[in-house]
Amino acid sequence: MSTDDIQLGTITTKVPARLDRLPWSKFHWRVVLGLGGVWVLDGLEVTMVGSVAARLTEKGSGIDIDAAQIGLAGAIYITGACLGALFFGQLTDRYGRKKLFMITLGVYLVATIATAFSFAPWFFFLTRFFTGAGIGGEYAAINSAIDELIPARVRGRVDLVINGSYWLGAAVGGLGAVVLLNTALFPIDVGWRLAFGIGAVLGIGVQVVRRNVPESPRWLFIHGQEQEAERIVGGIEDSITQEAGEDLPEAEESLTVRQRKAIPFREIAKVAIELYPKRAILGFSLFVGQAFLYNGVTFNLGTLLTGFYGVASGSVPWFIALWAIANFAGPVLLGHFFDSVGRKPMISGTYLGAALVAGVLAIIMLSGSTSLFLFMAVLMLCFFIASAGASAAYLTVSEIFPMETRALAIAFFYAIGTAVGGISGPLLFGNLIESGDRGMVSIAFFIGAAVMALGGVVEIFFGVKAERANLENIAMPLTATEGKADNGGQGGGDEGSDTASS
Repeated sequence: MSTDDIQLGTITTKVPARLDRLPWSKFHWRVVLGLGGVWVLDGLEVTMVGSVAARLTEKGSGIDIDAAQIGLAGAIYITGACLGALFFGQLTDRYGRKKLFMITLGVYLVATIATAFSFAPWFFFLTRFFTGAGIGGEYAAINSAIDELIPARVRGRVDLVINGSYWLGAAVGGLGAVVLLNTALFPIDVGWRLAFGIGAVLGIGVQVVRRNVPESPRWLFIHGQEQEAERIVGGIEDSITQEAGEDLPEAEESLTVRQRKAIPFREIAKVAIELYPKRAILGFSLFVGQAFLYNGVTFNLGTLLTGFYGVASGSVPWFIALWAIANFAGPVLLGHFFDSVGRKPMISGTYLGAALVAGVLAIIMLSGSTSLFLFMAVLMLCFFIASAGASAAYLTVSEIFPMETRALAIAFFYAIGTAVGGISGPLLFGNLIESGDRGMVSIAFFIGAAVMALGGVVEIFFGVKAERANLENIAMPLTATEGKADNGGQGGGDEGSDTASS
């Protein structure tokens, strides 16, 4: 028996129930700001490349790169994010949420600063890879921590808004680039470099805030640190009691678990394949759909607007900012329906709705229309709908697998789904835009519509009704003494995967 397999004891705890019955408080706002800030950074990073893409391809930019290579840089960024998610994801489940979300943000900061000093395509590709690796690691560490700290009754809307905050970063990146790409203010080979500095400044601010976010008590009590878990939850309860001026209701449900120093990777790998095969198909389908359409458009929107609609490179950021605002509005305005109407109808509806509008975009391109207003209006509608669905992909995978595997599950499905959709999307869009043929570009939009539609159909059949349910009811922890044998229970496997009690 390896040291990883050592069982430390069996305990009964009310920590999950105590966290889920908490009223919204200043503590939860700290979680949102400290952990959700990473999506602002990711949106800033990805959209910054889209905003400055056209400028990078211009003579005198200081780097000799073309539209196809911009698409390649996007694919390399996503490759780094996939590998970073897998590498840091398993470390997150093994060593804890907090340690890793501090480390991964540090990786991001170093790499994004280095991007500003790019002098050749190969160096730009290299720095984009490591920037992606840091962001990919953040996905696993942050989503798992958020869902383990936010009360079940509002977990859906909060998770969607936090993931949707990506587009706040996108808007900041777009509007900031308007100033930085102004050649009257900054030379053509300097402004785009300064653009990447915005990400570093925001990253340092996020690093400061998240120092006050605690380790997940759920992770602590399973890994033999129940006293620390009790201390953290007790401190949160005391602060909320003082803030509200009244006592909290008693937590009722308890959970008995076999504590482990760590969960062996071989045991984690069996979960998706043997215990939850339908949920594995669901996670893969949702991530492929959103990754192809989103990354394909995001990394190439600047060159698409310049090449087909005559938008000057200095004006591209304005359009990207408008598009980003539409994307942020989706989760904000639709998010609460994921808790009230439910996960299955909302996720399937947003995926199928986005697919329908993406098909309209393909028809617009195929028709030869040169109306910039028409293209932007339909594009914004498409991604207003798609953004809520894409955010729900992260929520879904974080909810439907056992706690011990949560971070790695997010990493795995993000990496596999994004490797299929997120790498092929930027490459396909980039090369078809380079062709200068509207009909060719329409093919990319048709494919994007098809993969989004597939995700919506899979959600209809394999989706999990996780709204307002505590995480342990949706997927029983592997270490729960009564969990693994009860395969017909609500958390025991795919036989009960379509429902979860609240």
